[in-house]
Amino acid sequence: MNPHFLIPYALPTLLLALALALKAPTLVRAWRDPDVRATTLLLALATAVLVVITPVNIDRLNKLTGIPNIASPWAYSFLTAFCATELTMIMRWREEPSARRRRRMITVYWVYAGIIAALWVTFLLADVPRPRIYDLDTYYANTPWMREHTMLYIVAHTVSCLVAASMLWKWFPEVTNRWLKTGVIFLQLGYALGLVFDALKFIAIGARWTGGNLDFLSTNAAPPFALLEATFVAIGFIAPQAGPFIQQRHRDQRDYRRLRSLSRAIRVVQPAGPLARLNLWTPLDLRLLARRQRIHDSLRLLSPFYDYSLYNRAYTTAVASHGESAARGIAGAVAIQAATAAYQAQTPRSPGSGPASAIGPDITNHIDAIASALQHPRTTDSIRQRVTGTESTNAHA
Repeated sequence: MNPHFLIPYALPTLLLALALALKAPTLVRAWRDPDVRATTLLLALATAVLVVITPVNIDRLNKLTGIPNIASPWAYSFLTAFCATELTMIMRWREEPSARRRRRMITVYWVYAGIIAALWVTFLLADVPRPRIYDLDTYYANTPWMREHTMLYIVAHTVSCLVAASMLWKWFPEVTNRWLKTGVIFLQLGYALGLVFDALKFIAIGARWTGGNLDFLSTNAAPPFALLEATFVAIGFIAPQAGPFIQQRHRDQRDYRRLRSLSRAIRVVQPAGPLARLNLWTPLDLRLLARRQRIHDSLRLLSPFYDYSLYNRAYTTAVASHGESAARGIAGAVAIQAATAAYQAQTPRSPGSGPASAIGPDITNHIDAIASALQHPRTTDSIRQRVTGTESTNAHA
């Protein structure tokens, strides 16, 4: 078996297997969610189709079972089940849960289950003693029952592509979610490629029926379209779920890194209670939540050392050159650094230096801006020096 011939099969198979592996933890956590189960089943079937239709696996299955061409009903059964699952998945997207939707989905499953049963019956009735790895459809195009076997899967696949594409075409103008719209575009591209695959198969088989030979359309031209279809359709169904997850994870990662400077600035403050034990294996959203909670708890403990007048002076100094939002962050950073230093020295601010000490909205409403300011210590130190007349530790460093 030429290894270069297997690469086109291996790449989409590995991508789908990876997507399935990444989906597995979600299935474990939310296995009661029908959408999660349906998506996982869809990925599993798409992966199974590509695994079975790989030439080396077709040969292995034939030799393992001792039944020539047994890979045919296996592969076409998985493909037919995949078609049913993708149709019901689109129904889940388009329609709200209802008894009517449930009946339609059950009908689809029963129809395609009947097709799968017919695939096995026609194969068992057919006489196909010579194993054919690459040209099974055309080689047995005129063989009784195998002819019907082949046409069953092609017609079922064609109908599913047309119905799915039609449903998505009508629904597309109503889609507002950008990730869902992206998924629909990939699906439409996949179904278009699937129809090209079917057309090439029909032409090649039809040529055999009329005494011609266009087998290269089935053996060489059609398979790449099937591989691209499976990949595009899988991406289409994955994108609406994976997209928001990746986007949210990117935001969480950005916020987690941004808050690192503030977290380090106040780490000298002893927490009121025990800290949760977190590590790199802890989900990012939980680590971000813990970091935010740790910051808020520390700010609360810094309240007796907070100098509100210092914050106001720093803000007034910074706003002219840095703008309102950045000035809030710089002033908060200056005030928190001063409060932290006082906390370490255990010298609460003087009662006569301004309003009563309290970490108020000027700090709590600008946590992200303060964290960003602390990432640029030179600016913060410059404002601190101007309002206090002294250099900070960071400035000396």
